[in-house]
Amino acid sequence: MKMFPPTYAQLATPVPCDGYYCRPLVALSVVLSPIWLWYYFKDQFEVDLFSSYIGYVIFGSTLFVGLAVMRFAPGDDGPMELYMVIPLTLYGFAIAATWLDSIADKLVELLELFGILLEIPRTIMGLTVLAFGNSSQDLIANVSLSRKGLSTMAVTACLAGPIFNLCIGLSLGFMALLKSTGKDEIHVKFPGNIKTGFYFTLANCALIVFAGIVVGKGVIGKGYGYLACGLYVVYVLTSLNI
Repeated sequence: MKMFPPTYAQLATPVPCDGYYCRPLVALSVVLSPIWLWYYFKDQFEVDLFSSYIGYVIFGSTLFVGLAVMRFAPGDDGPMELYMVIPLTLYGFAIAATWLDSIADKLVELLELFGILLEIPRTIMGLTVLAFGNSSQDLIANVSLSRKGLSTMAVTACLAGPIFNLCIGLSLGFMALLKSTGKDEIHVKFPGNIKTGFYFTLANCALIVFAGIVVGKGVIGKGYGYLACGLYVVYVLTSLNI
């Protein structure tokens, strides 16, 4: 079993998985998670969970679950029963997602500050530094999945994330805009670098299919990684020249 000194994030994120399971730490993280949720919603959405009964219900529920973990969960390395692992894992996943969102948000704000102080043009900041910061949470999650041997899930997440943002994010955003403005339609004009991004996205999708099916026969090799990085460099250089 791997044991590391618990960080603040670990103290608020239940991790009942094999190799990281520690009954006291899991119980404590469940109990302390509402404190992190209070800070997260206060910082991101200016919503005080404990200004209403919802926050106290969450805290009471997590306190009960934490005591139940200490009483009924196995000691040492486990394993925990499946009916305990599933809800704890889903809850821990949700907490971890809030951590990634908060860290990425602070990173983007820090990069914006550097851009202002160093007088870097907005186009360059958007295509490089801010793009890196905005995608850092996806990068961390996908690399972690790959290191655990879940390469198929990592590749799927790389494709599903942008599709979700484009389909759900744009649709809900335009629905909210139409409702707030009272208009029936919104005219959108894409700048040149956005169109270039669409073209390179399609090129990358074709490259994945070619590398994984035609060349690798179901396996994506290291060669694709080098080609994809090169494709991104070409995209940035092309976009900056538009």
